[in-house]
Amino acid sequence: MSKRSEPYRPGFPIVTELAAGALVIRAPGQLLLLLHEIKEDRWCLPKGHVDPGESLETAAVREVEEETGIGRIHLGEEIGIATYRFYRPKSSQNVWKTTVYFLAEPPERFELRLEPIFDRYDWVSLPAALEMLPYVEEKRVVANAAERQAAGQ
Repeated sequence: MSKRSEPYRPGFPIVTELAAGALVIRAPGQLLLLLHEIKEDRWCLPKGHVDPGESLETAAVREVEEETGIGRIHLGEEIGIATYRFYRPKSSQNVWKTTVYFLAEPPERFELRLEPIFDRYDWVSLPAALEMLPYVEEKRVVANAAERQAAGQ
């Protein structure tokens, strides 16, 4: 199984990408939804590309629904931005990707239906998410949410 991304390669061309996503947090217990991506064998937050002419907020809501099946999420404030770069073997290009994350709450009743690129999900505490997420930039966004939660905001 080949991975969709590899470490950044300085000698190759680079393209930029903009994405939006959400930290879907369910009360009680303030548990965060993480998705397990099959090809990369890693835990991640729901996110995806912003379509031309689409707002960040609209993209975040759409991507959460596409990846999880959870519709009608209540999108809250922007919680952080993750910027990172990687190499995409399929196109022989580096990618400089910026993802804007929002806090979000699922509706009271929902059913999870994962997009086929994911094989499982978990609802975890914010400290557990910090251990499970592989990338520093995503951890930083979750840490922002944990600090806000600890401050009672």
